[in-house]
Amino acid sequence: MDLTGIGVLLIGVAFLVLAVFLARVLNQTAKVVDGVGKTIERLPDQLDGVIKESEQLIQNSNNTLADVNVKLGTLTPVFNIVGDVGEVTGKLTSSVHDFTLTAKKKIDTTDEDTRNKRLGGLYGASALAYYTIRSGKERKKVKSTSTSNLYMSGEQRMFDVNRMKEEAKEAARIHKHVSDDL
Repeated sequence: MDLTGIGVLLIGVAFLVLAVFLARVLNQTAKVVDGVGKTIERLPDQLDGVIKESEQLIQNSNNTLADVNVKLGTLTPVFNIVGDVGEVTGKLTSSVHDFTLTAKKKIDTTDEDTRNKRLGGLYGASALAYYTIRSGKERKKVKSTSTSNLYMSGEQRMFDVNRMKEEAKEAARIHKHVSDDL
């Protein structure tokens, strides 16, 4: 064999190796294409299942939405009532606030002596009411009283009233409602 024969032999062996390699690659490609074909065959069945589930999901969503709309329709009057109550409460609060501001302005414009006299009058009226009620109860208990007992009782009450007036003045001073001139 000469060199030409050896070269042709080598080229033949190379083609044989190339053919075996290409056969394996084509065989693997055929398997992949076969797998894709099987997947594509199963795809319509799977899509049918997905589409049925999607239809059920949409139907359930529509039913839920209809139920929510009915319930919201039921609650709408309640929300309107709550809104009306809120408005009325706002107006009432506003009027109470205005009244409070007016009263505060009147109190701020009154001088200290006038406030102290009003407070003293209030304490005096409460003391008078207390002793009137107390004396009414004591009169019921004691049916007959002598003049000296009545005089002593009056003296005691006068002492108590004076004591309460002093306590009222002291309480007013502590709370700074009475000026130090009294």
